[in-house]
Formats: sequence, structure tokens, C-alpha cells
Amino acid sequence: MENKDLIDKITKEVMNRLNEKMESGKEGTTAKEVAKPLISPTDLARYIDHTLLKPGSVKSQLEQLCNEAVKYNFYSVCVNSGWVEFVAKRLRGSGVKICSVIGFPLGEMETRSKAFEARNAIENGANELDMVINIGALKSRNLKLVEEDIRAIKRACRSSTILKVIIETSLLTEEEKVLACEIAKKADADFVKTSTGFSTAGATVADIALMRRVVGPTMGVKASGGITDYNKAVALIQAGATRLGCGSSIAVVTGGTAQGPY
Repeated sequence: MENKDLIDKITKEVMNRLNEKMESGKEGTTAKEVAKPLISPTDLARYIDHTLLKPGSVKSQLEQLCNEAVKYNFYSVCVNSGWVEFVAKRLRGSGVKICSVIGFPLGEMETRSKAFEARNAIENGANELDMVINIGALKSRNLKLVEEDIRAIKRACRSSTILKVIIETSLLTEEEKVLACEIAKKADADFVKTSTGFSTAGATVADIALMRRVVGPTMGVKASGGITDYNKAVALIQAGATRLGCGSSIAVVTGGTAQGPY
């Protein structure tokens, strides 16, 4: 079978499976089934990767990020790989996890470069990695490259390292979102994640619900990009998100509203 025919066959099978589940009402993890009561700000904080990824961020801002993470008991801080060693030292003994982005924000660099960045981040103290897929490869239907790219980062991880795969939903068709989630699951990633926060749009309830349907009830789903208030954060969790990437984390857990990509 030609590569294009194989891709078309896989895509058709996946889309048909999803449509059948939605029509029958038997899907294992629908938005309705994962819906939870309103979440207290304290509980909500444990979903949040407190994030600072803006270019030009300075030492004092990273120190503030760490102090806020400890104060509000956020699950982790998420930073560019060059800051991992610094924040790991600042947070030692606090219980706050360290998350580093890999191949950020475009995902288009050569796989070995991503793997090197991943190993280096882990050596410097990262507990979790959020890698960006090769979006161009996905859109070119080079699914083997997309999968091998993820697997290379997975091989760079330790047994305790959590790997999240950023699929950049705003750049993908519905079919491509499904394929990206299927590939990430096949490659043994721990999470799929909506967005970098640096593209055309961030997380939506519809995308989270779709991603949850594709990956099933046990794989993590992270929403990121544009989460600037409590109500949106809760809606995303009700749709199936198990982690939130927020730069406006304090506004989210204190009832305020902030502006920004994260």
C-alpha cells in the first residue's frame, strides 16, 4: 500500500471511530463524564504549571515566578531550558516540580538537537518536559518522522520524567489534531498539550474535549494558551484537562482576569 493510501486509511478509521462513539454516547471519557463540581482556588492551583517563557525574561522575574509557585502551591514552574538549573536551585526542597520546554516554540529543529536539549534539561533538574512536535512533518503527512521525533525525546527521559507533547492545535485541522494525539499516544508520551501560547490561538474547550476523546481516560491532557481567568480554567478541566499551563496563574486562582498569551 502506498504511503498516502496508508495515511488516508488510518485517518479515516480514526475519524470514523470517534464519530461512532460520539453518536452512540458510549465514549469512555466525554466532556460530560469528566465534568467536576466547581473547583476551589486551592485545588485549582495543583493543576497549574506556572509559566514564564517570554523572550527577554530576566533573573528577577524567574525569582518571582519561583516565589509565587511556592506561595500558591502551584504544581510546577515551566521555563525555557536555559533557566532550568537556576529555578531548580531556587525551588529545591519546596515540592514544586520543574518543567522545561523542548524545541520551543516552533518544533522544527532536527530531532537530535531536541534530544540533546531534553537530556541537558533533565540533568539540570527538570522533572517534566513539554516538547513541540514537528508540525511541518505532520502537515506533510510524514507521520513516521513525527513519531520518531517524540520517541527520541522519550528515550532521553528518565523513568520518572513526564513527557508532554505540544501539538499546536491552532495550526491543525481536526483530522491533524486526531493524528497528532494518536501518534503521541503510540510513542508513549504521558500527555498531549494544546499550545505553545506563541501561535495564533490557545486552548479551547472543544479542542480539549476532542483530545480527551482521542487519547482516552488515562493519558494526561494539558491546556495552555489564553487561560486568563478562573472560569475558563474550570471549563477546560471539566472538558478533560488534567493540567493547565498559565502565565496568569495568580489571576486564575484569585478571581482576577489577566491578558497575555499564557
